[in-house]
Amino acid sequence: MISLKLSELSPQERQAYLQAAIGPRPIAFASTVDRDGNPNLSPFSFFNVFSSNPPILIFSPARRVRNNTVKDTLTNCEATKEVVINIVNHALVQQCSLSSTEYDTGINEFKKAGLTEEPSLGVTPPRVKESPVQMECKVKDIVPLGEEGGAGNLVICEVIHMHISKDILNADGKIDQHKIDLVARLGGNWYARAYGDALFEVEKPLRNKGIGVDNIPPRIRNSYVFDGNDLGMLGNVEQLPADEDIRTVLDHPRVQSIFNDSSDGMEARELLHHYAKELLAKGKVEKAWKVLLSDNIQK
Repeated sequence: MISLKLSELSPQERQAYLQAAIGPRPIAFASTVDRDGNPNLSPFSFFNVFSSNPPILIFSPARRVRNNTVKDTLTNCEATKEVVINIVNHALVQQCSLSSTEYDTGINEFKKAGLTEEPSLGVTPPRVKESPVQMECKVKDIVPLGEEGGAGNLVICEVIHMHISKDILNADGKIDQHKIDLVARLGGNWYARAYGDALFEVEKPLRNKGIGVDNIPPRIRNSYVFDGNDLGMLGNVEQLPADEDIRTVLDHPRVQSIFNDSSDGMEARELLHHYAKELLAKGKVEKAWKVLLSDNIQK
């Protein structure tokens, strides 16, 4: 592993390392207007949601590294205190990228990118009609982080209206993570797409306290078969299964085969661990625990 002292790197090097290491980053496709009502549209990947009550988004139009100038989006937010944050999905990514071109001030990026201006309800800047989610915001504050090239400017926005395409909703009226098909920025020219096999679920340990990795029996915790993700899943259970529950897997053909065909207890234990890992990959944590502990019951 290399260790870098960021103060000794050039601004370009710092930016490249940070953007490549921290991601994928959601994209704020920010539409603004200047004092005369001329629209501007530009994407920013220094962006996220920071509060739901009040509903606060923050994005950062950083000063340009190469010449320390500021972007029209920042100037417009300072002048009007309004912005629309449009969410970028895969269907929009190429047009979004095109809009990031450094066009001269006053050039309408909506037209350059071939996107449609949709009137907003509570703010002056138009929305991007093609975006699956559009959030009209009032700018509460702008916090400059420095005066040199690469310095960010935190634009703190309060969402006053949120527009959601019906096409991305599930039967319960919630946003379907598969249908929205989000994209995010990585380093350089790279993007990530949150779709298909890239999506996976991790059960949140919110209501119950997991036993923790430290309470996993050493013969399992120290097994070469399991990686950190496996141990995290095993440690997220509230309690270990009781003996009577463990006995329910002893009649399972795979478990019977392991005990019948193994030359000794160590071989059986190793095979049980491999079987449990397969179950964890399918999200069957409870059954994995029963398999893992069956060696003690079998004795």
